[in-house]
Amino acid sequence: MATMQFESLSLSRSYSLSPLSFSPPITASSFTPIPDRRSSGKLPQFTGLKLRPAAATRFSGSRIAPRSARVVCEAQDTAVEVAGITDANWQSLVLESETPVLVEFWAPWCGPCRMIHPIIDELAKDYAGKLKCYKLNTDESPSTASRYGIRSIPTVIIFKNGEKKDAVIGAVPKTTLTTSIEKFL
Repeated sequence: MATMQFESLSLSRSYSLSPLSFSPPITASSFTPIPDRRSSGKLPQFTGLKLRPAAATRFSGSRIAPRSARVVCEAQDTAVEVAGITDANWQSLVLESETPVLVEFWAPWCGPCRMIHPIIDELAKDYAGKLKCYKLNTDESPSTASRYGIRSIPTVIIFKNGEKKDAVIGAVPKTTLTTSIEKFL
């Protein structure tokens, strides 16, 4: 028997909704088939849903909520975005930095790079104020990547006082990167 449970869900609507009462989790046996339709089912009432009018839902940038109802994930508001860095601002942001700097060398087509991105984001949040974190796209800034001998991505390099102190190659666990960072703080 499959059980689905929703923690919270925001539905965006262009009109106000009155408060609704709901009851607990959906199970496979709780679906009521609708006649004349093969794969349709009538959903039971649930708890934990949070319904809001579209005016109360935040959208980043110039995105506009469509008129039809849709589910809006607000978890993206809590994510820390690690700034991108290029050949042009490398000197000022990394080499002249007063605090230690962690730089992830990556490329958009690299699968392991996408795996390590959330870890770098977590480290940026964990070490805020003690360590600066940046991401350098090797396709857009090849001269910096070649200057530091980047032959494999993802590669994470830690700089302190403008000098390369440590490098970690590949998609590694957070503990590996934390151990490397702790040596230089």
